Amino acid sequence: MAAQGERRGTLRALAAAEHLLNAASGEPVPTWAAWLSEADLAVDSVQSLLSLGDIRSAHQLIRDGQKLLPPSRSKTKRIFLAYQAKSHLDLREPERAAAAARESLHLAQRIGAPRCVRLVRDLVPDFENYATAQGVPELLHKATE
Repeated sequence: MAAQGERRGTLRALAAAEHLLNAASGEPVPTWAAWLSEADLAVDSVQSLLSLGDIRSAHQLIRDGQKLLPPSRSKTKRIFLAYQAKSHLDLREPERAAAAARESLHLAQRIGAPRCVRLVRDLVPDFENYATAQGVPELLHKATE
């Protein structure tokens, strides 16, 4: 929905998902949803908010979601960082974007997280518009190795 710009429907779906995740129903969680946590919902919601152009809300959710992550969820943290880089690019903050992207890429490569690496590499064309900004040349070098 968010990719198609359906703001109201997307926000309604996100609110419903959050409500259902937080509802104490006493019923066992279906096995297909047992892995879903508040942090997982947050990372998926961030992507939707970014697709809608709601960057400020996405930033807040990134901060909140990262606080929910235990250290064992380092791959999810890398995804948050890649989304954070994208959101800073959208705000025309290339230095902040480069810092988040470098951290995401470095750790993703170290732990073998190809999705995270791909998310950062997908940002390379946007970063090329800021080739002289602090941290961007190093990022571009690392991302294209």
